[in-house]
Amino acid sequence: MADTCGQVLLGSGLTVLSHPLMYIKVLIQVGHEPLPPTLGRNLFGRQAQHLPGLFSYAKHIVKIDGKVGLFKGLVPRLCASTIGTFVHSKVVEVPLLYVVIEIDKTTKTTARNIHRCVITTKEMIARSCATVITHPFHVITLRCMVQFIGRETKYSGVFDSIVTIYREEGILGFFAGLIPRLLGDVLSLWICNMLAHLINTYTIDDSMNHKGEIKNCSQAATGFLASMLTYPFVLVSNLMAINNCGLAGGLPPYASIYPSWVDCWRHLSREGNMGRGNSLFFRKLPAGKMYAIEQKRFF
Repeated sequence: MADTCGQVLLGSGLTVLSHPLMYIKVLIQVGHEPLPPTLGRNLFGRQAQHLPGLFSYAKHIVKIDGKVGLFKGLVPRLCASTIGTFVHSKVVEVPLLYVVIEIDKTTKTTARNIHRCVITTKEMIARSCATVITHPFHVITLRCMVQFIGRETKYSGVFDSIVTIYREEGILGFFAGLIPRLLGDVLSLWICNMLAHLINTYTIDDSMNHKGEIKNCSQAATGFLASMLTYPFVLVSNLMAINNCGLAGGLPPYASIYPSWVDCWRHLSREGNMGRGNSLFFRKLPAGKMYAIEQKRFF
């Protein structure tokens, strides 16, 4: 219990510190571009137009809503973080039944592989349970953030938002965008763990110095790679969570009304926007797009 409380406190602190970054990222994912492109230089020193990055975007938000404005949607996100940590820790404690193979010279590798799969499966179940239970708070968080675009106040608090979503969309409204989010989490976990396992098994020798540090670095590197590969699922999930919810950021012209997340995926793929919001620095202009200063978006 003490370990779980410590994880909650640490997670809450990281959530508060990272919230402005997530806020700006979500607005960019939706397609909100309140600042026009600026002339700068690329990595090769050539002049090129760039979209405003993280700090310029943050200054714009502070100019309109003050420093407190950078923390819209923080309360429901903290609720999701706290509940998710408790659910994850409880599910991880539940033992899984699996066949125990006696480790000897002929089955040592097989036993290790099975053990790795069991651990990954257990982590997958724990993460999935935490994601499903906390997704309603995630939806509320996103909608509180996206209200910045149209200056709405429809989602003003956790309890009011719960009532609003239930009244307008029913129970299913709390789970908008859940499927792509779950798929992305599961794929990211398996890609990360399997790549790290292959690297640690076939490239790191037991006689190497600082073997533990090298394994930690490989885990971090594969985690970053996995998050890059599965980013489209995050983007689609966030867009579906606000799609057609009555906010300007979830309606045309910022977004089409998608019947399903697959339609959203296909539309983003056709438009070449599967990586929108993935980078908060050195943001390039979308190819073949025109900037509309009145609408504060590209079309």
